[in-house]
Amino acid sequence: MTEVPGPVAVYVHWPYCARICPYCDFNVVRDRGWRDEQAVLVEAILTDLSAQAALVGARPLASIFFGGGTPSLMRPDDVARVVERARALFPSGEPVEITLEANPTDAEAAHFAALRDAGVDRLSLGVQSLDDAALAFLGRNHSAAEARRAIETAGATFDRLSIDLIYALPGQTVHAWSDALTEAVAMGFEHVSPYHLTIEAATAFGRAYERGTLVPPDEDRAADLYEATQAVLGAAGFEAYEVSNHARGVAARSAHNLHVWRGHDYIGVGPGAHGRLTLDGVRTATVAERRIGPYVEGVASGAPWSETARLDARETAEERVLLGLRTVEGVALGDLSGLGLPVAAGPVAALIEDGFVAIEEGRLAATARGRPVLDAVLKALLT
Repeated sequence: MTEVPGPVAVYVHWPYCARICPYCDFNVVRDRGWRDEQAVLVEAILTDLSAQAALVGARPLASIFFGGGTPSLMRPDDVARVVERARALFPSGEPVEITLEANPTDAEAAHFAALRDAGVDRLSLGVQSLDDAALAFLGRNHSAAEARRAIETAGATFDRLSIDLIYALPGQTVHAWSDALTEAVAMGFEHVSPYHLTIEAATAFGRAYERGTLVPPDEDRAADLYEATQAVLGAAGFEAYEVSNHARGVAARSAHNLHVWRGHDYIGVGPGAHGRLTLDGVRTATVAERRIGPYVEGVASGAPWSETARLDARETAEERVLLGLRTVEGVALGDLSGLGLPVAAGPVAALIEDGFVAIEEGRLAATARGRPVLDAVLKALLT
């Protein structure tokens, strides 16, 4: 009997940003105020969502996530239209988490209230730092004072708040980072996402690194900063339920991200959005056209995707391990058998013996020792 696909999540990619940050390699463009173009893009997103719903069939809605880019630059009425369309296409009798990423510069009380009224119930604030010098280095267009005001405004509007922070900056000390985390958790967030600064080649930081003008912390300092992250957030009652995501209790976890990490289906709409769909019983990876014009034209012609790939059993299992081991849940041992990885021998047994992974209740998960070196753990398992 063919397994009936479960709930489906929706990811909406809004590519516009007021400023392109030097560390960002996401699919983004500068917001130049071209409202006619944005109105056309919204219509394309709605059409794309309906077309993909027709492909996957009747399913309950798991979650909606507005990412980018800077989706807080969207008109709240357009956010509401997307939410209403998704709810109509995928009726659900269960509560549906609706997350929107926001920048502190968009933190007008009326704007946040309009986003809440549009259906958003969880706000993820891209603060990145509470230090003016760090914000300047990161190319952010808000100050630390503006970030604090935005947090206050968001807290008065939304019950569920998450904050993004970036650490392992050049010259950053453990003491300074610990103080920043301590201040952040005191502001009432239920969810904290501390991201280690990653130098991507196709970014301004990547070019500076190649020139030798940007020198990130060495491995020892980076490890110390990671340990400080775990210590400060753990002491404040946060669990690292994923490598870069900490929640104050199970209810505070991101339902959308967990849906993706658990290998469930999700629709991606908007320029460059990724998706994973079960089509004709086969897990299929989709990537939308990256540029706005080709995406809009592709939606109109019934071909919004620049890439599609039907994943075979091994590729599906590899993806489950890559995503699942990032979480405290880990992966079911059955996913390992799909890769031909016995538990009693080979790399799994070696990683268990060395204390990097452990088996509990039929699942393999990275240990506290293994999580800081997860890339090496995954490499040992999958190569």
